[in-house]
Amino acid sequence: MRKHNSRHLIEGRGERVFNYVMIVLGIIITIVTLYPIYYTLIAAISRPHYVDNGSVLFLPKGLTLASFDQAVHKEGIWTAYGNTIFYTVVGVAVNMLFSTTMAYALSKKRLAFRKFFTLFTVFTMWFSAGMIPLYMTFRDFNLINTRSAIIFGFAINTYNMIILKSFFEQVPESLEEAAFMDGASNIRIFLQVYMPLSKPALATVGLFYAVGRWNSYFWAMNLLTEDSKMPLQVLLKKYIVDQSANAMDAAIVTQASLYSPTTVIYAIIIISIIPMMVAYPFIQKYFKSGLTIGAVKG
Repeated sequence: MRKHNSRHLIEGRGERVFNYVMIVLGIIITIVTLYPIYYTLIAAISRPHYVDNGSVLFLPKGLTLASFDQAVHKEGIWTAYGNTIFYTVVGVAVNMLFSTTMAYALSKKRLAFRKFFTLFTVFTMWFSAGMIPLYMTFRDFNLINTRSAIIFGFAINTYNMIILKSFFEQVPESLEEAAFMDGASNIRIFLQVYMPLSKPALATVGLFYAVGRWNSYFWAMNLLTEDSKMPLQVLLKKYIVDQSANAMDAAIVTQASLYSPTTVIYAIIIISIIPMMVAYPFIQKYFKSGLTIGAVKG
């Protein structure tokens, strides 16, 4: 009896120590993750003199909104912002249309050649033609400098589709059989049975797609040639790269200066991440359950 109590006591202490270690690690990871965003914010509202000399670390110094004022009046920024919203909203709609329909089809055991299509699709997660052949494909289809290239050229992500497929496979077949008996078609079952039951998975995958669309710049930078079609991230990259041309302006920053190219870039970064930060709390409640269910092997 004493040995049992002693072992139980040791296990209890070990579990408490483990919990404390996990809490400490969680706090450290949270700080490391959030500090860059926090620093960007305090640097954007501080005078550039304090930012450049390293005085701004934990609190802003010389509070001013001049950098934000300059940022919102940058040439082309609102056009780029509108483009980003367009690519994200329309792009996510296309992503979800292709991903949900394909996941639904592959989740059905009655689908002919189901294993072949599944393996063929999963194959693309690890192997691709490469960047240059993909660019040549866009070129041969006359998609260079078109919005369609950004929206439809990346219409599906295999990993996200697999999450949805795994989720759909967890839906009881009895629900589908009952709907068939009532005369429902596949499309109606998909829309009225599977979609309402899949909110956690849809929210999770939708968030993945939205963040990817919002932050993407590489292919937009390579496929688009007109500034009027460029998303915000490409414009931001242009500002960062062109900052070297503003070295003279940066060199004459004084304690009285209200903004500099660097602090304006910080302000644009804050402006660019606001929509994602605002949207996340509304779907956070679905996020955990969506990932957990989607991770179940089907």
